[in-house]
Amino acid sequence: MKKIFSMLAAVLVLASCVQDLNTLPLNPTDTTSETAYGSDESSYVSGLSRIYFQFISCDLKDLQLNDGGASELVRAFWSLNEVSTDAAKCAWNGDAWVAAINTDTWSDADNDAAYAVYVRTMQGISYANEFLRQTASSRLEERGCSAEVKKSVAGMRAEARFLRAYMYWMAMDIFGSVPFTTEESPFGAVNPVPASRPEVFKFIVDELTDLSGEDSDMPAARSNYPRADKGSCLGLLARLYLNAEVYTGTAMWSEAKATCEKIFGLGYGLASEYADVFRGDNGQNPDARQELLWAVDYNAEQTQSWGGTSLLTFAAIASDDVTDTEHLNGVNGGWGGMRVPYEYVQKYYGVSDPDYTTGSYSTNDKRGQVFYIKGREETISDLASFLQGWSCFKYNNIPHDQTAESFNETAKIKGYSDIDFPMIRLAEIYLIYAEACMNLGSGSAALQYVKKITDRAGVAAPSEITQDWLVAERARELLWEGHRRTDLIRYGLFTSNTFLWPWKGGSMTGQGFSSHMTIFAIPASELSSNPELTQNPGYGKQ
Repeated sequence: MKKIFSMLAAVLVLASCVQDLNTLPLNPTDTTSETAYGSDESSYVSGLSRIYFQFISCDLKDLQLNDGGASELVRAFWSLNEVSTDAAKCAWNGDAWVAAINTDTWSDADNDAAYAVYVRTMQGISYANEFLRQTASSRLEERGCSAEVKKSVAGMRAEARFLRAYMYWMAMDIFGSVPFTTEESPFGAVNPVPASRPEVFKFIVDELTDLSGEDSDMPAARSNYPRADKGSCLGLLARLYLNAEVYTGTAMWSEAKATCEKIFGLGYGLASEYADVFRGDNGQNPDARQELLWAVDYNAEQTQSWGGTSLLTFAAIASDDVTDTEHLNGVNGGWGGMRVPYEYVQKYYGVSDPDYTTGSYSTNDKRGQVFYIKGREETISDLASFLQGWSCFKYNNIPHDQTAESFNETAKIKGYSDIDFPMIRLAEIYLIYAEACMNLGSGSAALQYVKKITDRAGVAAPSEITQDWLVAERARELLWEGHRRTDLIRYGLFTSNTFLWPWKGGSMTGQGFSSHMTIFAIPASELSSNPELTQNPGYGKQ
């Protein structure tokens, strides 16, 4: 496994946003895809890495966008799920996607963030399909692969199926019905036919159930970091079941509960310190890593990207906050983009006594200690003014065993983040379990797991699990992890006129907006290129 990971890392170096992607000839339309593989293991690692790379790619080939960084899949998906809610607002009103997402006023007009999610997921799915075609047993036989290579490739095929399932989940969550293809689909100039949300949901569930089974070739849980394994499959499956009623119309709380219980037996554990899960060495620190069921690997020297956790560190700080002697969150610059409205912080973390001159404030919740307010203003009256609102340093590039002072000289050369982005982690599974138990009338069964989360945060555990508590606790625990929009939709709060936040619906004081906006419009370019597609209800011409 170490050998395979080293080979993957080498390929990702070649595939960084500033390097030549021609080293990975896996575009299904690329005539070299048939000859890219041989009998050696390394060529298959290269193929698999192309699918992993789709989450962090900044390459604009085949994308109708000008900003490679904003096109990165993790970043675009995060933006749609956080900036559209009460948890984050972006100051870059000049960027094509920002104003509409900030104010929940998007339409069927082109939106760069939604477009990036659509194209990146569909491309990634096509790469996975092609990898699965090229690694069929008959192909391996033709190339004279050894038994050892065949066994290794079987595990890679399982990973490719998981990555395809994850991208189908992202696309389904954002757009509802999406074009559907597998390795068995007609190959070539054929327009893919869309599948309904329930159909895509069933496919993902079937894939994850098979991949997490005892006889699966998927690597064992906790054996494959930062690549996916059986724990990753079960984690995404639990998330699917959590949102089953939204996606299919039928709740699946028993399935969610049972899936979480399987995860509990796999040896994962909460990190001792919440902050360490989001530090620059979270992938190397065993205590933090034990909480991660799957993470996207970011490395300032190898997997350079302007998305992911680079966004969440650089965009969370102002350029004036960075000096020669002070690098507050371990990176060497500030983009002045993303911040949290004060109302969110006050509501969920119970902060008090904020002093915007000294930067001090009080909170009893350790998770609420990640904010920076020196020189800030409390109210966001101008969305384009980054210094209005609370800066969030939850993602901190300084290693867990160093201070800002000891890391300062290294921070000066950190033009990208080293923080692995947690795609699925154990605390989320605990909260899924709590919600499932509550809906099954057995909330008390989850209290032991909830208490682990609240003990770590230094706050009292609830005496019972309620929806109001879950809304608030997921807001605290999962802040800026890309869950908020999906959560608010599940709770019936996203478009509601009674659950308000600043700038919701285009009003500074907040207002509800149309329920059709729980999913986004299919990009116009995709509608024009594929006559099989129809626009989502409520958007433009049907």
